[in-house]
Amino acid sequence: MTMNVKLSVPIAVLLNQPVSKVIAESGNGSFCILPRHTDYLTALVPGIMILTDAEGGEIYFANDHGLLVKRGSDVVISARRAIRGSDLGSLRQTVHDEFKKLSENDRTCQSAVAGLEANFLRKFLAMQKERA
Repeated sequence: MTMNVKLSVPIAVLLNQPVSKVIAESGNGSFCILPRHTDYLTALVPGIMILTDAEGGEIYFANDHGLLVKRGSDVVISARRAIRGSDLGSLRQTVHDEFKKLSENDRTCQSAVAGLEANFLRKFLAMQKERA
């Protein structure tokens, strides 16, 4: 018996296939979903997801915050970011490299936004002085 899992991030569907088991992490800790489990909804925290495919092989994903919904035989997982790995060792290194790169991009964006906000504030204050 299997359930169809669809894992997506904002820009792509990373997985859409039948699996026999899903192991993931929520704010209350790790949990396991099997095909006959009751319908379920939970917020995901950053962690490792392990899915067992129909043949018994394991599929690994590192995920950021997200949401998991099980309804009948369908499981829909939506995450902010997720990375697939062939094994836990390589996944750990991939996560480290990718999330480090994203952190550097986040810092660049935050710096740009701070500059825009400061420029807006200067112009707004200048307009207020002109009106006075």
